[in-house]
Amino acid sequence: MLARLFLLSVLAISTKAENEISSFRTDENNDNKLSWHQPVRGKFPPTGSAHRIVGELIWVDHAERELHIRVDRSDSQGRAVWDLPLLLSLLPYGSIEYNGQPAALQDIPLGTHLHTWCYVRDSKDESPPLDRWHNRISPESEFRQCIRIEDDFSYHARRNQVWKVNQVDLGKMKLKATLFKEGKANGEAKTFDLLHSTVVYQKKGFGTLKDIQTGQDVQMNLTWATLYGPGRVFRIWLDSESRKLASARQLARHHDYIRQRGVPGWVEEADDNKQIVTVTFFDGIDTSLFDDFSTIVPSPLGWPTSGGAKDDMKPKGTLAVARSSLMTYDPLNDRKGGNILNTKKVSIVPGSSGVQIQVQCGMLLEGYRPGEVVRFFPASWEFVALPKEEQFFGRE
Repeated sequence: MLARLFLLSVLAISTKAENEISSFRTDENNDNKLSWHQPVRGKFPPTGSAHRIVGELIWVDHAERELHIRVDRSDSQGRAVWDLPLLLSLLPYGSIEYNGQPAALQDIPLGTHLHTWCYVRDSKDESPPLDRWHNRISPESEFRQCIRIEDDFSYHARRNQVWKVNQVDLGKMKLKATLFKEGKANGEAKTFDLLHSTVVYQKKGFGTLKDIQTGQDVQMNLTWATLYGPGRVFRIWLDSESRKLASARQLARHHDYIRQRGVPGWVEEADDNKQIVTVTFFDGIDTSLFDDFSTIVPSPLGWPTSGGAKDDMKPKGTLAVARSSLMTYDPLNDRKGGNILNTKKVSIVPGSSGVQIQVQCGMLLEGYRPGEVVRFFPASWEFVALPKEEQFFGRE
């Protein structure tokens, strides 16, 4: 009986998900009679609801999590709208991946070719576009809210794809390669431009263009993609050792970044009487960082210790109020903390890490309200002051 009820509940959830997807336009159904899904504050979007846009990173404001990409050319575009910039703002739960690991905008060099997934801008946003170019604007101009960014390395690695070198011609500075997946060609061979400045990674160090050989399995990050053919090779990794090293380096950078700025999420519920705040954390966080939530340290000065010695046996942390860009105001003073009462797994949907906690705070701040963004600092992490440009206090 229980098994039958479980099966019926699974079918009901599956049917609901299918109905949600069929109610709006997607890249898969391409039904222009339907509207694109528009994000709702405090709710994660349905799976498959974002629109994919590909282009090159040409400008970035890392503190506000905004960027310009030069959109790739396509057969659907007229020449008059080729190569126009598009302004994107990352959603609070928007994630970034670089070299196969979670990243921040400042990790990605300008000129890197990116794959993005976006939503149309807020219907209440009536501001004129800031990326108009000689009274022209990108055909993708309505897609302003970005949920995910990947470089070419991450995009292909996540799909178990790798480029196999077919031919190298250093006289003409050309590289011919075919994309493979699980030993099978995944499309026709493409010819890329090599640059004298192309960065070559080999084993634990740098290589040269002469080290690129026929038959190698490589990953590449491109630049000027579709501007002049398939693109120019910006960076190339010649072997699995160099790729693993690049990923490990990026993972370490991500760990440092999050430990210094806190784990972002939003408030699901706030119990004013019990002073308990429930937070669901966003996607784009390496899951090993959540292990630190269970580390027990002595209560810092000024924290609630009503439970006496029992409180010192519980893991703790603090919540800093943040904006939708994830920028905090004054995290040194704008955070309150207490005991972590519960850490549990919740449904993994686009934008969500699938991890949720309950924190009992000594005082509730106004920013601890459902739908508001916060950053969480486990007590085991050393707190460091951020540079002024990453704090909103004083910008108001």
